[in-house]
Amino acid sequence: MFMRREARLTDYVTMPLAALPFPNIDPVALQMGPIAVHWYGVGYVVGILLGWWYARRLVSNERLWADGKPALTANDLDDFVLWAAIGIVAGGRIGYILFYDLPRYLSNPFDILAVWEGGMSFHGGLLGVTLAMLLFARKRGINTWSLFDTIAAVVPIGLGLVRVANFINSELWGRVTDVPWAFVFPNGGPEPRHPSQLYEAALEGLALFVVLRLLTHRGLKLRMPGFVAGAFVCGYGLSRIVVEFFREPDAHIGYLVGGWLTMGMVLSVPMVVVGVWAMLRARAKTAPATAG
Repeated sequence: MFMRREARLTDYVTMPLAALPFPNIDPVALQMGPIAVHWYGVGYVVGILLGWWYARRLVSNERLWADGKPALTANDLDDFVLWAAIGIVAGGRIGYILFYDLPRYLSNPFDILAVWEGGMSFHGGLLGVTLAMLLFARKRGINTWSLFDTIAAVVPIGLGLVRVANFINSELWGRVTDVPWAFVFPNGGPEPRHPSQLYEAALEGLALFVVLRLLTHRGLKLRMPGFVAGAFVCGYGLSRIVVEFFREPDAHIGYLVGGWLTMGMVLSVPMVVVGVWAMLRARAKTAPATAG
């Protein structure tokens, strides 16, 4: 721990004057003997708990739902929390391994369990929690699209928190830049870089949450099963594509084409297409009922 902090102090001395000093926040939030609680893990746990609390408020507000009848209950959400946690963690880890660093984990299989070191894929987590929702909805007899909508409306909370944790961990930093708000990251070399983690926290977290909040409470789109989920998937895909122009790609992958196309973009483009399709489908499915 002391060696890491000493290295950061050296970075302060050698960094360009145009860059902002990187905050000296220990990635370990709490140390209890051999047990270390990282901010990265805290972000996931708090995100899931806040999402659960907000989802309960959504299903308790009858005004938001068609005919004043929520498609699921608070008890359903209580039971789904564990399913969601397993889907997010397992899917996120498996997705990262398959999409981003398969050779490394084939060579060092025990590293697969070291989740506290980072290495989670949002796209994998999305697939994992989607599978969990499909299985849970079928088991409970819940409208699958309405469950998608409810969970989609709360996901930006966790996304924003985890991206802030990425910043604290000095990981997933951005490309070299001369903007006045650039940072010299402890493990990112001497050049100032975009704080792309904070860009993602702002777009995928705060901005997307506000958009979905407007859709659920002003647009009453929970009455159109699938629309909010489609808006989330499309909104995340667009946000991620934009941020990828500022984010440094993984060193072991680099750019897929020229100096601009990244794996994050490739995985996000289908999300935009699927999101638009889901919104159009939701509108078409509810149009006859609205007209009548």
